[in-house]
Amino acid sequence: MNIHSPVLDRDPTPQDAAEALLLLKKWVGQASEAELDGLDPALRKLTVGRAADAAYPDLSRQYPEDFLVTPQYKDALPDLQNGPASLIKGARQQIQHVGISNFRLPIRFQTRDNGDLTLETSVTGTVSLEAEKKGINMSRIMRTFYGHAEKTFSFGVIEAALDDYKTDLESFDARIQMRFSFPVKIDSLRSGLSGYQYYDIALEVVEHGGVRRRMVHLDYVYSSTCPCSLELSEHARRTRGQLATPHSQRSVARVSVELAADAATLWFEDLIDMCRSAVPTETQVMVKREDEQAFAELNAANPIFVEDAARLFCAELLKDPRVGDFRVMASHQESLHSHDAVSILTEGDTFAADSLDPRTFSTLFHVG
Repeated sequence: MNIHSPVLDRDPTPQDAAEALLLLKKWVGQASEAELDGLDPALRKLTVGRAADAAYPDLSRQYPEDFLVTPQYKDALPDLQNGPASLIKGARQQIQHVGISNFRLPIRFQTRDNGDLTLETSVTGTVSLEAEKKGINMSRIMRTFYGHAEKTFSFGVIEAALDDYKTDLESFDARIQMRFSFPVKIDSLRSGLSGYQYYDIALEVVEHGGVRRRMVHLDYVYSSTCPCSLELSEHARRTRGQLATPHSQRSVARVSVELAADAATLWFEDLIDMCRSAVPTETQVMVKREDEQAFAELNAANPIFVEDAARLFCAELLKDPRVGDFRVMASHQESLHSHDAVSILTEGDTFAADSLDPRTFSTLFHVG
């Protein structure tokens, strides 16, 4: 036999829902723990609950457009990162670098010819964290950069930003690194055309133990013709009349220099010129047939092994009094082999290291 309830035989009204909720809350007030545990979780959320839950308010799903944060309200907000040392998880050890990476914003840079360029810049900012401190407020680093973002950036401005967030975060050591792609118009070898070459550059300011260092990192992309392959190809031509071509490959050198104290300005273009003087077979931008032939001749006049490349860059850097310690990392991405040929040369203590990141050389890859 089917029994029909008059209430269920029609569409429920808001009043029906309110009465049902009231009945549910009344039942919860006298139900046992076992009965509550067996209650559907969706229904449990609709109840205020008993003593343990009675103080928890019903939650609003409306965004409060007109809510204003007062100083008193802000002071009452929880701040776990500035909590006591008892909240530290793991070993109470100093952390050498903690902060943000790849924070992007447009930054204005000055060029050697007194022009300005606004470039999208990726910022990494870190500070040291003492063993007894829980953490830092990451947003302060970003706020500091926005305080300087309208200025034309120089190392002086970067150091001012570093001073600001070091003070804000009450830290002893700090580091700022800014990465961007810097365009320079380059002439073709013979046709008279020109086009923009883009150079991956990073500026870095590091303060450790009260000593501050300023560094520039540049990726220089060039073609390397193997001297051995060139000689073997010429031997085949000369002794057997056999046409042969030496193998060449796109290659990348990452040149990192520390600026000498109180030295004159080392412009980005100056460092690029040093690299081009050391290894003139830079990859080309605009090319016609006469340029392609010229590039083949230029490579034949400058065949280099990866060891040669490191030493040629080194020789140019040693000539310039504005350059202090430096490091040259070169990768020749072989067309003969399925592996690369690599080299690292350092001058001074700044970049010396016994260990390398396992993926160091995989970052020396130009994708255009």
